[in-house]
Amino acid sequence: MKLDEIVHATIPIRGGGEVILLNTGAIIGPEAEAMLQALHSRSVGGLKSHLEVLSERGPENFMKNFYVGYGHKSIGDCGTITLFIEGVSMLAAKAIQDWPLYSGQEASTRYIDFKIQPLKNPLGTKDGTEILEAWRKFYQDAMEETKEYLKNKFPMQADEAGAIYDKAINARAFDALRGFLPSGATTNLAWHTNLRQAADKVALLRHHPLQEVRDISEAIEKTLTVSYPNSFGHKRYEATENYNAMWMKDSYYHHDKNCPDFKLAKNNVDISLLDEKVLNDRPAKTELPKHLAEAGTLQFEFTLDFGSFRDIHRHRAVTQRMPLLTTELGFESWYLEEVPKSVKDRAAIFLEEQEEKIANLNTTKEIAQYYTAMGYKTANRLTGNLPALVYLVELRATRFVHPTLRKRALEISETLVKEFSKNGLKIHIDAEPDRFDVKRGEHDIVLK
Repeated sequence: MKLDEIVHATIPIRGGGEVILLNTGAIIGPEAEAMLQALHSRSVGGLKSHLEVLSERGPENFMKNFYVGYGHKSIGDCGTITLFIEGVSMLAAKAIQDWPLYSGQEASTRYIDFKIQPLKNPLGTKDGTEILEAWRKFYQDAMEETKEYLKNKFPMQADEAGAIYDKAINARAFDALRGFLPSGATTNLAWHTNLRQAADKVALLRHHPLQEVRDISEAIEKTLTVSYPNSFGHKRYEATENYNAMWMKDSYYHHDKNCPDFKLAKNNVDISLLDEKVLNDRPAKTELPKHLAEAGTLQFEFTLDFGSFRDIHRHRAVTQRMPLLTTELGFESWYLEEVPKSVKDRAAIFLEEQEEKIANLNTTKEIAQYYTAMGYKTANRLTGNLPALVYLVELRATRFVHPTLRKRALEISETLVKEFSKNGLKIHIDAEPDRFDVKRGEHDIVLK
């Protein structure tokens, strides 16, 4: 079969966008692979004999009976799939990725110009459209002005390639202006998962506070059912459905209008379980052993703009509440300091106007998020053990990381050193001050 002959299951999302289930063209697909691995657990006949059974019977009845029917969930772990979810809001993308086992990619605001992206307007009102389009216009109008400002501020050096330099300038400009993009801007993401995790996540997404996410959940479930009807269609239990609906409605989003700028809220680590030699002798670019997680956790509370939350949220080894995006905690000042004075001056007036218009929308705080720019600060609560936290800060404290996130990573790092250096903890941090680095232009993934 040729590549262009492969049929991928595609289901449109109500309100725009679509879910695409990748068909790799493999003879042994996810259900068959799951069946083969399950047979391994019940027979010592070996793979060749299992392939004969697969050839004779196929995986359909097996998955229907043993995975769905009898509830042997571990069988569903053995068949992997990849979903492409396109044309959904930044908020919906975060909801899908809000899962400890999420694996995938999302469109980057650092390397993509978002001025042409469609904008989600769940209210469907003229006022909503005006707010969204005003954000887009500001982002678009400020782009070239900001690029020229950055070129003057960071002139190209003799040893730098022009194409790479231009990409680095673009990345810096996108970083600076992403703060003015509304979270209703649409994006694309890929989700690589397995049959079981897909079913478990969909079971939660269908109760999400946002209608868009519930519509995406429905489209994902239909897409999966089209391709794998015998692995989906699990029985729903009313008590479980009601419970998930209750807690997602009441406590899915976290918001604290009195959130501290940065605070170590809890330290539950039992230092008697820490090994000084293990902590002290760890070389750079090496992770701490996972067994140190048994010592306990630390919890941090801090404000962080939603744009940078999207980045730190990728660290799923720590626990993070999904923040509610509002204007109450203010706009992150870094985005104003990184643009030319003319843009900064316009922004001061523009932000006040937008905040007033958002406040006058006749809607809930959850829906108002669509009309709120990603430069506004959110209340963050992050809990993690030492191996997870050390990995996070060593990755996110480099000069290539967005400065607002890097600042928080450095603060967490300093706190860890303060609390545990006496127990031997060393952290390998890139302490070089933030600066323009042309190497950022090399990080883009492009077709040659």
